[in-house]
This record gives sequence, C-alpha cells and structure tokens, in this order.
Amino acid sequence: MGDVLLDILPALILVAVLWAFATALKPRDFGISDAERYQLELGARSQAHYAAQVQAATVARARVDAATRPSQNEQHQAQQADHARAAPRAHAGAAPAMAKSCYQGPIFPGGPLNPQLALQLQSLARSGKKMQAVRLLRQATHSDLLTAKNYVDRL
Repeated sequence: MGDVLLDILPALILVAVLWAFATALKPRDFGISDAERYQLELGARSQAHYAAQVQAATVARARVDAATRPSQNEQHQAQQADHARAAPRAHAGAAPAMAKSCYQGPIFPGGPLNPQLALQLQSLARSGKKMQAVRLLRQATHSDLLTAKNYVDRL
C-alpha cells in the first residue's frame, strides 16, 4: 500500500499544480461593476424620462395652439361670414358706426386679400413679427391701423 501512495501522491500533486496554472491563466470576464451597471441604468431611465417630458410638452403645446389659434379653414370661414355681414352695411353707410363700437372683421377697401399676401402675413405673425405684418397689410390694402392690427392679431 505504501508503494501505491508513493505513485499516486506525485500524480495528485501534478494534477493540482496543472489545475492551479490553468485557473490562473484562464481569461477572466471582468464585465462591468455594479456601480457602472447602476450608472448605465440611471442614464437610460433619465433619457426615457426626458423623452416623456418632451413628448408631454409637445402635446400640451399642440393643445394650446389648437385652442388659441383657429385653423385656417375656420379662420377663412369666419372671414367670409364677416365679409358677408359687412357688405350690406358698407353700402348703407353703417360700417363706420360698427367699426367704432366693436370689431366685425376685416373690411378692406380692395376687397378680399390676395392668398399669397394672407400666407405671408400669417407667417410673419406666427414668427413674432406682428408689427411688420401690420405694416405690410396697411400698405397692401390702405386700411386703417385698428383694422390691420385686429386682423393680424387673429392670425
């Protein structure tokens, strides 16, 4: 039995040494630490939260714009209705009296606006250049300041 131990013991030691070398030389998967993983998750959650905030703000802005700015179709229909109501009064001489009491819509000396001028006025008004829009409208239609200002404010 002693001879068997003398033969097996060096073989066991050799196997243990080889196993230790194989384990030591084996490439390790360092991966990312828990702190780095937490930072990545936090960044992803922050980005998702920011995207949700931007989307909510965009929806709110669209809702406010829809409530405060009538659509072009509604605006065009309102202008046509104002023109239809104002035309008989203008011939009867009632238009100056109505213009002083309350605003009844645009009554321009040349009749309805040129569609290109209307689009140009709308783009100026929506970009915050209302003074330029009023000036352009007054030059194009020879209307008074109050009528031009009220028309631009409604754009």
